[in-house]
Amino acid sequence: MLSSLVYLTLCRLFALVVLLCRSERSKELEILVLRHELAILRRQARQPQHRLVDRILLAALSRSLPRNAWAVFSVSPRTLLRWHARLVARRWTYRHKRPGRPAFERQTRELVLRLARENPGWGYQRIVGELRGLGVNVSATSVRSILAAAGVPPAPQRDGLSWRQFLRQQAAATVACDFLTVETLSLKRIYILFFISLERRRIELLASTSAPDGAWVTQQARNLLMALDGQQQPFRLLIHDRDRKFSRSFDEVFRSEAIDVIKTPVQAPNANACAERWVRTLRSDCLDRCLILSGRHLDHLLRVYREHYNGHRPHRSLALHPPHASRPLAPARASPNVAVCRRDLLGGLIHEYELAA
Repeated sequence: MLSSLVYLTLCRLFALVVLLCRSERSKELEILVLRHELAILRRQARQPQHRLVDRILLAALSRSLPRNAWAVFSVSPRTLLRWHARLVARRWTYRHKRPGRPAFERQTRELVLRLARENPGWGYQRIVGELRGLGVNVSATSVRSILAAAGVPPAPQRDGLSWRQFLRQQAAATVACDFLTVETLSLKRIYILFFISLERRRIELLASTSAPDGAWVTQQARNLLMALDGQQQPFRLLIHDRDRKFSRSFDEVFRSEAIDVIKTPVQAPNANACAERWVRTLRSDCLDRCLILSGRHLDHLLRVYREHYNGHRPHRSLALHPPHASRPLAPARASPNVAVCRRDLLGGLIHEYELAA
């Protein structure tokens, strides 16, 4: 805009020099013609469009002409005065400083919002106390302002328990179990019993047998409890269907450890959806892609696949993380030009990839 204004001013100065060299009569005739053309333009319905440089030039020239000569302008005197007032205001306007305290840093705001969203029952004072333990000093009023600006309601309104939160809390203490069958190469049927935790989708126990009687199933229940002994989050619920292989002694083993047994309705596989979904995963990834030679061969397949599923295979409900990673995940890298090693499992049936050392 500044270059346009300079160019327009120079053009008008050169035009003024040319006018000074002309006679008075010719200039009076030209003024008469220009006034007539201005009257014609004023009769047009469309209002003329003035650019910013036009307003600046006309407002500056109006200060050099007497007030009785302002009729030559295509705008009213009030408009010229308003344009000039804007120029004066822009000339003497200084940078505006916002009054009050300086704004909080972005990290502090994000930390306050994180604590409020992850802990719905925490009030302003509780958040202030937690922040002081982290070395961040803010007041309760500042915490309230940050939450209000982000649209986060106070603690009594945030503390409402949703169905998603309720189900996640219940899933943390729930384990499900079920049977599936496999036919060997010699058409011998083998039964597979598995236990899966609903929170992390981790396979806690896998066992197979060709004769799943009550004693064998009860022993697998004891094996599961011994494997889970010492966990920080003990299980409190067990879900299984109404299969007769789950004997009364099987349920009593869990009830003796204060674990409630929940039986699904008759012919309702969706009531045990996590277990049914894992059966499909096991079949599509492993069992349906190879021939089972014997029970020993099946045990080897199940052991290897369980380690792969728990420690390496990404899970959609876990944000594409494995249920129980055996090693920390590699950091994200912008460049794809990295050395990657492949490890074959079960004779190349399953591939695992990791960064080269």
